[in-house]
Amino acid sequence: MSLLSHLPVPVHEKPDDDSNSVFSVTVGSRVLVAKSTIPPYGHRKHWVPRCMDDFLDGGAFPEIHVPQFPLGMGENKSSSNALAIKTDQEGKIRYDELIRQGHSKDRIIYSKFSDLLPKAIEDNDPELSKPSQEVIEETTDKTRRALESLVEQKVAAAAPVRRAEKTNPAEYIRYTPSQQGLAFNSGAKQRLVRMVEMQKDPMEPPRFKINQKIPRGPPSPPPPLMHSPARKVTVKEQQDWKIPPCISNWKNPRGYTIPLDKRVAADGRGLQTVHINENFAKLAEALYTADRKAREAVEMRAQIERKVAQKQKERKEEQLQRIAQQARESRAGLRRPGALDEGETDDPGLNDREELRRDRAKERIRERNLARSNVETKSRALKDKDRDISEQIALGLPNPRANTTGEAQFDQRLFNQSRGLDSGFAGGTDDLYNIYDKPWRGDSEIGSHIYRPRQKDGDAYGSDLEALQKTRRFVPDREFAGTDHARRLDGPVQFERDEEDPFNLSKFLSEAKKAQKRPGESASMDTSNRDTTHRKRDRRD
Repeated sequence: MSLLSHLPVPVHEKPDDDSNSVFSVTVGSRVLVAKSTIPPYGHRKHWVPRCMDDFLDGGAFPEIHVPQFPLGMGENKSSSNALAIKTDQEGKIRYDELIRQGHSKDRIIYSKFSDLLPKAIEDNDPELSKPSQEVIEETTDKTRRALESLVEQKVAAAAPVRRAEKTNPAEYIRYTPSQQGLAFNSGAKQRLVRMVEMQKDPMEPPRFKINQKIPRGPPSPPPPLMHSPARKVTVKEQQDWKIPPCISNWKNPRGYTIPLDKRVAADGRGLQTVHINENFAKLAEALYTADRKAREAVEMRAQIERKVAQKQKERKEEQLQRIAQQARESRAGLRRPGALDEGETDDPGLNDREELRRDRAKERIRERNLARSNVETKSRALKDKDRDISEQIALGLPNPRANTTGEAQFDQRLFNQSRGLDSGFAGGTDDLYNIYDKPWRGDSEIGSHIYRPRQKDGDAYGSDLEALQKTRRFVPDREFAGTDHARRLDGPVQFERDEEDPFNLSKFLSEAKKAQKRPGESASMDTSNRDTTHRKRDRRD
């Protein structure tokens, strides 16, 4: 006996899920369609409505205790933002639909690797060809109309009263009624209907709310990220990515002992290599070259200017000498060398011979003057022979051309002297205050010319100038005791140096002379002096 024979009969039998209320069976060339019929009331114990045809045009069956939605009423319509899976031509899933969500279908979105590759440009590509004139005019007209509509809307919105909008032209429609006959439509078979747009009141307030905030549109699609395949990190990359701890070079409140290499690693100054651009060296070299060329050009220009000035000076001197010579000859009544008589012939070498003769005469006059001059003038001329007396040297300013050769120049007369800093200050006597070894221009007679009147003063004083010169204007009425009348000084006052007194003998002698001989002598002397003074006053009165 089997186990199923001992089980009780089930009270509620489960209907077969595969049974359909409507099914079709093909038998030969005919198709038999069977429709399920709704059991009558009271016999619907095991029947459950499956499709919309089971409800017909009625409602639900209250005696059947299962959820029922006749005509789909009351059914929950689940809303989900899940995207439907789409595939391309090759059957692969199109993942770019995630990016295209919320954007228009005309928007160009780059989401494939092929979009990153350069595109080959062909000459016959229709996308890159220039549009025709008709397309350009159509696009221009469309753009102009769109801009005009936007401007009109802005102007109308800013106006206090809206102007009446233009109405569309009337349209005529031919109407043919379905019921034909004399009893219908006044016996007319067709009618012409004129349809006109209803005019709007410009003062009518807006019917709809237009100040509501419109939700912001979706943002721009994210850029595609192309990830390279994962690879194993090397030891060097791990060391490069290792960030040293932050260690202060000034503060250490906890007193930690930090190795020097850790401090250097935390400083980070050696991580970047200092690279100096080679253009700095090129710039310095170019500046040096430009400066050198500029200096050479300035020096050359100065030399040319000096030569031109020297030639002009010589030419002017020759011209002045020629004029002076002509004046002397005309004064003496002599004939000029260039003037020829009527009977003489024109000799081309005559001017050269006359010029040479004048030069030789000048040299003879100069030698004669030098021979007549004294020895002092000769020595001064020899001393100033190599001296630079050009006009380009400014007094009190450094001479920039003094050291053009790069060697130090010294006055040879200062060498091989017995005095100077090399021999010690003042010959080794540092305690003496002898700054100058001899008076300035002591041998000259400048002192005798300081206090003498000039020659042109004779015009102002006339014949009294000689009497004034002989007058002793600076002689005092009473001379000092011990003055020497035999010695007369000419020129400014000359002072004598006070002799040194190492033992203070002069001070001692002066104090000894002023000392009192007796204690009461000073008071008696003062009294006698007062009496003498009073007596003299009485006599004068």
